[in-house]
Formats: sequence, C-alpha cells, structure tokens
Amino acid sequence: MRGSCRSRNTRDRAVCMTNCPTLIVTVGLPARGKTYISKKLTRYLNWIGVPTKEFNVGQYRRECLKIYKSFEFFRPDNEEGLKIRRQCALAALNDVRQYLSVEGGQVAVFDATNTTRERRGTIVKFAEQNGFKVFFVESVCEDPDVIAQNIVQVKLDSPDYIHCNTEEAIEDFMKRIKCYESSYQPLDEVLDRDLSYIKIIDVGCRFLVNRVLDHVQSRIVYYLMNIHITPRSIYLCRHGESDLNIKGRIGGDSALSARGKEYAKCLRKFIQEQNITDLKVWTSQMKRTIQTAESLGVPYEQWKSLNEIDAGVCEEMMYEEIQEHFPLEFALRDQDKYRYRYPKGESYEDLVQRLEPVIMELERQENVLVVCHQAVMRCLLAYFLDKTADELPYLKCPLHTVLKLTPMAYGCKVESVYLGVDSVNTHRDRPENVRAQRTTEDALLTVPAHL
Repeated sequence: MRGSCRSRNTRDRAVCMTNCPTLIVTVGLPARGKTYISKKLTRYLNWIGVPTKEFNVGQYRRECLKIYKSFEFFRPDNEEGLKIRRQCALAALNDVRQYLSVEGGQVAVFDATNTTRERRGTIVKFAEQNGFKVFFVESVCEDPDVIAQNIVQVKLDSPDYIHCNTEEAIEDFMKRIKCYESSYQPLDEVLDRDLSYIKIIDVGCRFLVNRVLDHVQSRIVYYLMNIHITPRSIYLCRHGESDLNIKGRIGGDSALSARGKEYAKCLRKFIQEQNITDLKVWTSQMKRTIQTAESLGVPYEQWKSLNEIDAGVCEEMMYEEIQEHFPLEFALRDQDKYRYRYPKGESYEDLVQRLEPVIMELERQENVLVVCHQAVMRCLLAYFLDKTADELPYLKCPLHTVLKLTPMAYGCKVESVYLGVDSVNTHRDRPENVRAQRTTEDALLTVPAHL
C-alpha cells in the first residue's frame, strides 16, 4: 500500500514524500535499446511486486498517424510533425498521471527519445506538479555494429516498415536517427547534476549513476547494471520424479524414484546433444535435484534460494490430508494462492523475494541449466514470460520436461521438450469453488491422481 504521496508548500508545488510514485524516463537516440530496457524493467518491477506500466510514445504516434510515410516526419524543421509528436507525448503523460494518481500504479516508464533538455524539463515540471519522483535512464551507444544489429532485430519488424523492403527500411531509419542527432543533448554531469539518473554506456560496458534517492531507484540501478544482450539460452526443469511425488505428498526431501533416475539419464543425453558452450548447472540443496544433477556428470552449484516452497505444517502431507485436517487453510490457499502463506511456511510471494538473487544472476550469466522444483520453476518462468501474480501459481511445469528459454528483443521464446519418461502429474488446476464452506468433494476436484 502507498501512503499519502504529496503535500503542498506555500507556492502550491507538490512535495514528494518517501514513497510517492516514480516516473522513469528514457533518454537516447533511436536504436539504442530504450524500449528493450523499458520492457525488461517493467517486467522485473512487476515481478517483484511493484505495480509498473510502460508508456511508449511511439505507439501513441502510430495510433494518431495510422500510416508512417518516411523519416521526413521527424525532421526538426517539420512543424506539423513536431506538433503531432508533442501532442502524443502529452497524451502519454496524461495516461501516466491517471495510472500513478488514480489507478494505484507505483512506477510508470515513459519510453521516448526525450533528447532535448527542454523536453526533459517539461517532464520534470509535470512530475513536480503531480508529486512524482523522476528517474532518467539514458542509453548511449556509438558502436555501429550494435546499432545496426538493433535496427535489424527490432525496428524492421515495426509497423512503420511493414510495406518496405529491408534496404529501404534501414536507409529510412538511419535518416530518422540523423533527424535527432543535431538536437540531441545528452545528460550532463554538470548541467544535470540535480537530476536522478543512470547513464548506460555501450550496452553496459560503463555506467554513470547520479543522485539515487530511494529504494526503488536503487533497485532499478542494480537491475540495469546486471542485464546484458549476449545471445544465450536458459534451461529450466524440475528434478526427476521423487518417491513423495508418486504418493501425492507435497514438499519433503525424498530421493528419486526409479523413473526419476531414468529421467536423469535422459537429461544428461539431452544436454550433451545441445552442445552448449560453458554451461552452468544450478540445483537446490534438496536431495532430488542433487541426484538429478549428479547424473549429468558435470560440475553443478547448489543454491539454498532454489529450495522448494516451504509448506510449513503441511510438509509431506497429501492434499486429501490437508483438506481433512486444515479445511479452512486449504480453502484460503485456493482463494489467493499467490499470497497465501502456509502456517509456519511460505507463500509464492515470499518465494519470489527469495528468488530475486537467482534472477539477477541469471541475467548476468550466459547459458544456464536450473534443476529446481514446481513452485520455484513457476516463479522463474513467470519472470521470463511476464506473467501476473494471479497466473503464476497455476503455470504448468510438468515433471520430465525441459523448457528452453531464449531471450529475444522484447520477450522470450519458449521451447518445451518432453524427454519421454513417464511420471505422475503433480499439477493441480485452479478450482472453481473456493468457498470455506465447500464440500470435500469440491475441494479435491482438481487434485491429480496418485497412489
């Protein structure tokens, strides 16, 4: 919950309190990765529980214009173009105000070039009037290879160039960049010393950080200093089937079943066939993930953070037993599975906080195989696929299946590979009846079959 966001001084200027909303503003020439940064940052902040929304001014311009003709629209002497762009920026800022002041958002990401000191001053004034903090994120890159790669990867798929061939599109976009270069005023260490910002230089080779004011801004800086754009794949899988899985018992620290051991051998073969350079393997500290990784015949690293969700007093119980002994708890969990905390245990919300260092390290690394557990895999998957807290606890993460995640420009490609070894189903669908007074039959309707 957010408290009172602002008070007023004698000149009726909004004064920010500690926990008032934050407006993140991107700065930089086109094809510098601003939208990539905006989307990743929005996804991360939402995942850690900070309600965040992205406002891309280019989208407002496309909705306004419908048809893009050429770079001429962006020429600094095109008065009609300037007028439309200014209107689109103001429309986006109005929506920012609505989101942060009325809809309960905590962070808005204003994704645009914002290349002039005058435009940034307008945004700062807007923020002051509404009681928002401002944090600028500037991406500076002079490497022609990186810029060219970004144009090909991202810009050519833009609706702006749907009717152009590749050469025409690249030529037009390069001219569009030129339109901004003459008026571009980068954030300056002296002139902008009073602003809060991070300057990302050459896609993370260097950083300049200035006036970080609060916890949210420090989290943003920490995150942006850890992400990279090197092509890689992340492999997520659960341990092999365990003895407790077969019996339908949750949690515990049991060993692999015979089928679980068979899966571990198949996983080794699969990983070898992938021919991955410098693969890192991470497991939890629980027996079933360690036994699975042992079969791979490669070094692995144990993380306590990757241990399965702690079911507290319900550890090693069947769902039927939880319903029998704790029917109210069983119903409460179904009512809000993400926030429900097992007595003396954890919630999915707790698990996300516990897994944040894992996500940070995954962002820093290249190719990684994470051998983990159902609830843990759901949390990691939700981060990469931008799933909501409501969707997260019901994501399907079956046993004996590997998910290969390949981060793309604005999202993540997912390939699901079943390794052909039978196992029990441990997935329980969201029940329709979640009332505390429901019958036992209704409560257990979606419980998967087991011994």
